[in-house]
Amino acid sequence: MYRMKVHFIAIGGAVMHNLAIALHKKGYEITGSDDEIFEPSKSRLASYGLLPPEYGWYPDQITTDLDAIILGMHAKPDNPELARARELGIKIMSFPEYIYDQTKNKKRIVVAGSHGKTTTTAMIMHVLKESGRKFDYMVGSSIEGYETMVGLSDDSDIAVLEGDEYLTSPIDRRPKFHLYKPDIAIINGIAWDHMNVFPTYDNYFGQFKIFVKKITPGGTLIYFEDDPEVKKVILFCDESIKKIPYKIHGYLQNKAGFFAVSHNRMVQLKIFGEHNMQNLSAAREACYAVGISEDDFYSAISSFEGTSKRLQKISENKNGIVYLDFAHAPSKVKATLEAIVERYPDRTLIAVLELHTFSSLNNDFLPQYHGTLDKASSAFVYFNPHAIELKKLTPLTIENVKEAFGNNKIEVYNNADELFSKIKGLKSKNPVFLLMSSGDFDGINFYSLSEDLLSDK
Repeated sequence: MYRMKVHFIAIGGAVMHNLAIALHKKGYEITGSDDEIFEPSKSRLASYGLLPPEYGWYPDQITTDLDAIILGMHAKPDNPELARARELGIKIMSFPEYIYDQTKNKKRIVVAGSHGKTTTTAMIMHVLKESGRKFDYMVGSSIEGYETMVGLSDDSDIAVLEGDEYLTSPIDRRPKFHLYKPDIAIINGIAWDHMNVFPTYDNYFGQFKIFVKKITPGGTLIYFEDDPEVKKVILFCDESIKKIPYKIHGYLQNKAGFFAVSHNRMVQLKIFGEHNMQNLSAAREACYAVGISEDDFYSAISSFEGTSKRLQKISENKNGIVYLDFAHAPSKVKATLEAIVERYPDRTLIAVLELHTFSSLNNDFLPQYHGTLDKASSAFVYFNPHAIELKKLTPLTIENVKEAFGNNKIEVYNNADELFSKIKGLKSKNPVFLLMSSGDFDGINFYSLSEDLLSDK
């Protein structure tokens, strides 16, 4: 039996190495290269025998017996392996092109929006799995019960895909979500992000106008109707598209826990927060659209525990709780912090945010964070001057950052050791710590930090 041969240029990326593993498990012959590979990609590739023996680019690996090249975003347009593949006329595909090619004969649910994509995608996956439905998937975070962030099969008729608006590849400047051609599309919210790629809000908003035009004729658009920007974008849909609006799902919380509430049921959940109830409503409509019953949806969603770094509880004891969240864009920071405040109204909330992305470290974008940390009892913001230098941005000052957030009580640091030394020394009774970043505060071990924060002082 013939084994498809696929080579990955820049195999070490988060989604790239997951796709490599998924195809390896499917029986494909996989090779790959990269000039640097970090954990956890390195160990995971090694465990499947897919880690390149040496780092670097080796054009000799590119031979005519390859069925396809998958090109990762980390590679440069002048990559020598890419040049060799072009020379030999080998098929070159980006990650999203390949995902679409593998799922083009399936009903594709694509979850888009500036926030909530990963959690909403994971919710749909969880319900389908609990309901016994087979499906392909691609999601942007590790999920309990799934070995990889990508799953492809020959015997499913549904694909659930997280629709990221970031660029496709070094030689294809289209946003990834333009390539998936959804049968069922979700837009959970629109708030300016990725300033390095979309320098103005209008430019960013325009990508969603294109996205809704990519929905297959007669398809479905599920949209959050309380976001005025989302309501603007649906006007660009084809007339054949069925439009399904949704609102934040009803909920209540008390000492017993957090509950989803509707006119005929109350279901205890393992997640919490108003933003997650918005995600839940989107996931519910998508599940209904592929034939999941109301009873089956609520039965399944009650056991959903969330995803890695999305209000992930790192540690809890009598001295407090530590949560970790991927929040980095202003809308995400605000929603995450408000979820914690609402869940623990009588406790001291200590919020710690790292500015890590290109947008968040940009002087012109920083004012978007105004007021986002105001509801915290104590708030700290950290940025690394070296990261700004690497991104070739105008240097930030502590005063710049404090002014942008519009809160004189916020403490701003540009040295991670000093920041965490200060936080460890805080005296609060049974506080809740919320650590927010798309990075890692310069390599801190969050579990060790949690032990220090919650130790008996």
